Amino acid sequence: MSNMSKKKGIVSLILTVAVLVFLAYTAVIGIGPTQTGAAKNIKLGLDLEGGVSITYQVKGDKPSSEDMSDTIYKLQKRVEQYSTEASVYQEGDDRISIEIPGVQNADEVLNELGQPGTLYFIAQTDSEGNQNYSYVSSTGDTGTDWQLNKSIEELEADGSIVLTGNDVKNATAESRTDQDTKKNQSVVSLSFTKDGTEKFAEATKKAYAAGESIGIYYDGAFVSVPNVQSVISDGQAQITGMDSFEEAEQLASTIRIGGLNLQLEELRSNVVGAQLGQEAISTSLMAGAIGLAIVFVFMCIVYLLPGFASGLALLIYTELVVICLNAFDITLTLPGIAGIILGIGMAVDANVIIFARVREEISAGHNVKAALKNGFHKAMSAIVDGNVTTIIAAIVLWWRGSGTVKGFAQTLALGIILSMFTALVITRLIIYAFYAVGIKDQKFYGKVRPERSPINFLAKKKVFFAISIAAMLIGLGFGIFNHSQGKGAMNYSLEFKGGTATTVTFDKEYSLDEIDKDIVPLIEDVTGDKNVQVQKVQNSDQVIFKTQTLDLSKREAFNSMMQEKFGVAETDITSENISSTVSSEMRSDAVTAVIMATICMLLYIWFRFKNIRFAGSAVLALIHDVLIVISFYAIARVSVGNTFIACILTIVGYSINATIVIFDRIREELKRNKKEELSETVNRSITETLTRSIYTTFTTFVMVAVLYILGVSSIREFALPLMVGVAWGAYSSVCITGALWYLMTTRIGKQQTAKQTRKRKK
Repeated sequence: MSNMSKKKGIVSLILTVAVLVFLAYTAVIGIGPTQTGAAKNIKLGLDLEGGVSITYQVKGDKPSSEDMSDTIYKLQKRVEQYSTEASVYQEGDDRISIEIPGVQNADEVLNELGQPGTLYFIAQTDSEGNQNYSYVSSTGDTGTDWQLNKSIEELEADGSIVLTGNDVKNATAESRTDQDTKKNQSVVSLSFTKDGTEKFAEATKKAYAAGESIGIYYDGAFVSVPNVQSVISDGQAQITGMDSFEEAEQLASTIRIGGLNLQLEELRSNVVGAQLGQEAISTSLMAGAIGLAIVFVFMCIVYLLPGFASGLALLIYTELVVICLNAFDITLTLPGIAGIILGIGMAVDANVIIFARVREEISAGHNVKAALKNGFHKAMSAIVDGNVTTIIAAIVLWWRGSGTVKGFAQTLALGIILSMFTALVITRLIIYAFYAVGIKDQKFYGKVRPERSPINFLAKKKVFFAISIAAMLIGLGFGIFNHSQGKGAMNYSLEFKGGTATTVTFDKEYSLDEIDKDIVPLIEDVTGDKNVQVQKVQNSDQVIFKTQTLDLSKREAFNSMMQEKFGVAETDITSENISSTVSSEMRSDAVTAVIMATICMLLYIWFRFKNIRFAGSAVLALIHDVLIVISFYAIARVSVGNTFIACILTIVGYSINATIVIFDRIREELKRNKKEELSETVNRSITETLTRSIYTTFTTFVMVAVLYILGVSSIREFALPLMVGVAWGAYSSVCITGALWYLMTTRIGKQQTAKQTRKRKK
């Protein structure tokens, strides 16, 4: 039996090394002629790679701000089929720019995107029974086409246009099973607004009674003419008859974009370079490699052989993330990197929880085999609850969010799932393989440590609460003061409040690295904006610099600097005010998504811990952490842009996981020591998980700190508040969360606690 186990252990270790090498080869080189899985094939966002920029001009009179805002939001939803990181913003008074990352062919995008126009749902006959459109054979054979018999104006006048695109809430392509044939078919599912539901119910009632169709007309042609097979009064409809899912997706996209209030025409299109440049990518990669190396060494020093096993699992995790980003066609941006960093932190966290438990079992006198078994078993609930809670948040953010929020949610969900897999499967496999080959001496798995006396955290709860309240009040005070000075409560970047896009035509072509090193620092000096975005127009000497809104004096300083330093003529510099790339609707989506995610997390914690006070205190601590990070933004005047959203969401995921670990220990202690005072239980639980809190905070902090040290200025503005959030999240988990739960239990739930005490005495 021993020889058999040893052979299995050797095979497991050989397989681990083989998998590690294979995944490394796949991540670096790729498989096959297309180099599938290689890191270089990962789709990058505009900030890291660049893409296509298309500018549309509004037809007709000057549009209202409401129509422009509505059009921008609907276009944002439309272009997300190319990438969740695509951005849409207003340029000047009557132009809209669309930027789609990872695409190099503007003509191809224009053909697929289509010419945005108005969508109409047209009844087959008018009130007098005349045909509004006809089924015409254009080639004399079976090839047929639909054509209007009247103009759009005539159809509007006689009431034959039953709906417009504004009445459509959403259109999605789906694959469903036909109840009669049992075959899969591609359909387009429509949902209508409240007014649209009433209009469509009336229109389908008339069409169904007469056995007629309702034509869908867009951009000068019919895109579909479905027969009405029933009266549809619930605001939900389906269009069938598509030959493929791609055809259904194209029709759904057409219907979504057809709900625009404005008609647009293409003004210009070009290919632009990365906003952050190649240096941002190279420094991020270097920071990631250095951070991983530090974490690997740290885990080996602290946890010996189990730490080495977790380091190998962490390398496999990183390789899997790279490969899956490629496989699932996820667009990676700077905020996406935050999701991956959080995933690495949680991958380490799971291992720390396990090995801390193993060490406790060894200290309790168990042999190594029993300690490993008990350690993995006891750590399971905390790992599962913490990760599932974060996955719930990621799913809700992906479902309800848009743009950057959706992209962040994808990378976060991917990282969390892979971290659970590597911690619970890969690490377990490796550590048991080491044990099987004969490494059974206790000294390799952890030193026996005397039981630590509980630290009385609750005795200092008033001090901790005072520190937190003071920090939030200071942040609020800074925000009010800055607002009174006309600076704005927060230092909003162009993503949130718009800015100035300045196009400069140089006398030669500069590389992005040259722009980052030689030009951007000068622009930062004259504009005071430390988050300048750069886009280089491909195959030209033009460069677009996006900054916060520049007043007349700053524009003149910008132009003078360009003339003096680079010999650019004033006629070769053009400036245009642009709107925020994060529209008010997208902000509303983000807030709604975060609120829904918080509610879902609260419900899950309530369900798992069978106590609303666990859920309530966790959510309060979460809100506390978010407010502290927002306060830091206000105090330090760090730019509030897309990375702000990613930072807040990262803190939400990180903090809730740390809180769950402590609550899991409290739950365990309540079951084991029913006669112990509640304050002692809380203090003991926090003390026993303190090592985990410190180690996990250190490893995650290191990853972000290296990114801050090596990164370009825009990356540092992202990493700095993230470091504050990670550190403060650890502080709140240790000092605030347990105290909140204790107060809720002893004050709000005083009667319930008294009843429980009486039952114990009986």
